[in-house]
Amino acid sequence: MSKNLDAVRGSYEASAAGDINGILALLGPDAEWTEMAGFPYAGTYVGPDNVLAKVFSRLGSEWDNYQAVPEAYVDGGDTIVVYGNYRGTYLATGKYMDVRFTHVWQLEDGVAKRFEQFTDTALVQEALQP
Repeated sequence: MSKNLDAVRGSYEASAAGDINGILALLGPDAEWTEMAGFPYAGTYVGPDNVLAKVFSRLGSEWDNYQAVPEAYVDGGDTIVVYGNYRGTYLATGKYMDVRFTHVWQLEDGVAKRFEQFTDTALVQEALQP
């Protein structure tokens, strides 16, 4: 395995263990994190602190047992692609979702420079609607 793949895999392992700092440790100081248009946290956020405030803090407070469960990793050197499923229950509605995702990571020497999310936002939005 490559250093970049090991770093990304470690981030998902940290996520599964509830270790937010372990997830954010992958991000470089100027890393760009893009949540897809139509996703509840849509936008591009720069830097680990901004990603924590705009994405992970909300995931932790608005969902019960929210998970990004990877199914496979594709090692493209400086580009790592991960696909799997988002799972969790939206607290405001009590609705459970299980939605496919693809994540594209751009890394340099084990440090993420860019992350981009792709998912079926319509299915995510269904969980948010009463």
